[in-house]
Amino acid sequence: MSIDTIVYDKNSQVTGIALLEKGEVRSIEIISGNQAISGNVYLGKITKKVSLAQDREGFFVNIGDGKDAFLNGDEYGMTEARLVEGQSVVVQVAQERHAEKNARLVRSIQLVGTYLVYCPYRMSVEASNKIEDKARVSELTDAVRDHITGQEGWVIRTAAGTAPIEVVVAEMENLRGTFEHIRVKARNKQAPSLLYSKPDSVLETVGYYKNLGSLQKIVTNNRNLENEIDTAEIEFVVSNSPFEEYGVDEVIGEALEKTVKLKSGGRITIEETRACVAIDVDSGRDSGGGAINRLNEEAAVEIAKQIRLRNLSGKIVIDFAGHSEFKYIKPLLEILERELRDDMTKSRVIGLSHGGLVEIIRVRKRPSLSELMTDECASCQGTGRVEKGE
Repeated sequence: MSIDTIVYDKNSQVTGIALLEKGEVRSIEIISGNQAISGNVYLGKITKKVSLAQDREGFFVNIGDGKDAFLNGDEYGMTEARLVEGQSVVVQVAQERHAEKNARLVRSIQLVGTYLVYCPYRMSVEASNKIEDKARVSELTDAVRDHITGQEGWVIRTAAGTAPIEVVVAEMENLRGTFEHIRVKARNKQAPSLLYSKPDSVLETVGYYKNLGSLQKIVTNNRNLENEIDTAEIEFVVSNSPFEEYGVDEVIGEALEKTVKLKSGGRITIEETRACVAIDVDSGRDSGGGAINRLNEEAAVEIAKQIRLRNLSGKIVIDFAGHSEFKYIKPLLEILERELRDDMTKSRVIGLSHGGLVEIIRVRKRPSLSELMTDECASCQGTGRVEKGE
């Protein structure tokens, strides 16, 4: 995937980011403005303590977005403080709420920059595995360690691999300043209160694809964006309705359908459930002369595309057409890995299960497209079926 255009559509309620490759929409991200997003930091108030398995504890925390979020009391490295109901606590959203599941919180705050991730409650320096130049990794690691002050940890991001050392070091100071600002606000605010709002996702997206060297154009209805990013060598276009003009609205409508038709005559059916996302590949009528293999290869490419378009996450299970022997499935696993390699959301193709199903795990950052854009049917409660009449 070589993304050359980012389409950014923002209004008072919803922010949308679409990634295009040669005019084709390859990925869509919709962010609702009325709920806590991953990365935000809050001063929350513990409303309820709950007992978990193996004598562990959990807490529901009011962070002010309309539904209490969940905090694991046995978070690694953060068990020294005893938490009680009514207590105020500084927390960060690790996973946004989706379906009927509450948002998940952590106390070990991490602040993400362009080149670094600041981890004030850790004491290690790590580097992205995607920086292949080991000498460069060593140089960056030494520079970060030389500028550590007190107890703190750092993760060196992929973008740092091509950045000047002085720029990386300068970001260390900026992230420390942000964390200190959070601490000061926490001492002067009453819970629940927002202490830190994660920077607009489009800034991270632009930085990511600029670093890959493929980004050529940004289209937006937000005129202020040009002042927030470095648009050198990038065409900046202002549009009143960017999603409509570039066909993103139409793609969203199609992505809310359960069935995707394939050019070969087959189809893909996508079912989102609370346990997993189930994907079935149907061959249609033609199944001879190698047609099944060609159809499955086409389906694998389309499935990777639909995963990004619909923001499918968690456990994804795929039932390809025809044989489920490994020799037939291996090329499909390779296609899925290739197509998901440049996905900003971390994905892992697990492989073939004993039952002949392909499994993928994709990190859940925020709700899927259907969760954000649709409501569960009041008549069938999401089953898609109603009781037969007598």
